[in-house]
Amino acid sequence: MNNPSREEIKEVLDNAKTIAVVGLSPNTNRTSYMVSEAMQKAGYRIIPVNPVADEVLGEKSYASLKEIPEPVDIVNVFRRSEFLTDLAEEFIEIDCPVFWTQLNVVDDNVFKSLTEQGYTVIMDRCIKVEHAILK
Repeated sequence: MNNPSREEIKEVLDNAKTIAVVGLSPNTNRTSYMVSEAMQKAGYRIIPVNPVADEVLGEKSYASLKEIPEPVDIVNVFRRSEFLTDLAEEFIEIDCPVFWTQLNVVDDNVFKSLTEQGYTVIMDRCIKVEHAILK
């Protein structure tokens, strides 16, 4: 598994406006909340994907990626690695260009499958850290 270069990641972040965050918790102490809040403050639109929350960070939450009624530039995943196969299948259905998983969330088969299909895949990287380094 080889993530895109820092230059390619910078381009992804520069071109993105909307980030769907799978597993975004309404709990302000959770990493998913803190990272998403930082990205929201940096100017990105955050769309929460959490079947048990109605709203997170002032945005309506959706139970799944397929329920989001608008285009998404990045899907950022805060779920455990064993959920990536199912999430990747749903991701393909919404025609989003970038599949990004947070630290320690890795599935080599998903990485290979999605990159072979032409998607940009970034795994085991914190989007907030990358944004801070590259801005």
